[in-house]
Amino acid sequence: MDFHPSTGRPMSESEAALKAKRILEAAYRPEPTPSFPTSFRDDSPVPRFGTTPPVHQDDRRIVPAWAAGIAVASIGVGAGVTGIGCGTWLVLQGLASVTLYGVLMVTLRQYEIRSDELAGARRRASRKVMHIQDGQEAGGGAG
Repeated sequence: MDFHPSTGRPMSESEAALKAKRILEAAYRPEPTPSFPTSFRDDSPVPRFGTTPPVHQDDRRIVPAWAAGIAVASIGVGAGVTGIGCGTWLVLQGLASVTLYGVLMVTLRQYEIRSDELAGARRRASRKVMHIQDGQEAGGGAG
């Protein structure tokens, strides 16, 4: 766009306003949209088989056989380790579960051990009842 007048003289206010109006109208004039199709769908029925003969396709494997074998072996090892991990998890969950039965068994066993210790201490104490008679224990001798 030419912003300078061709005559070499400055534009008047009315000429500048008219030129600015034309520039803005040209810039914001809507362009006509193209009317060509952007997609196509063929709904005609497709035959089950045609007249073209089958073409032999070469058997070119991308992955070598040794790599496929390693992949299968790694899947097997992963499945085995997962099974071992799940089994370990189940065992540890069973051992770590805090249930009323488990808590009672642990506490009752502790009380049983303590009561056995107390009974033994009582028996030992009853055997060593000290009678202070002449500074000796009953039963004679120290021990």
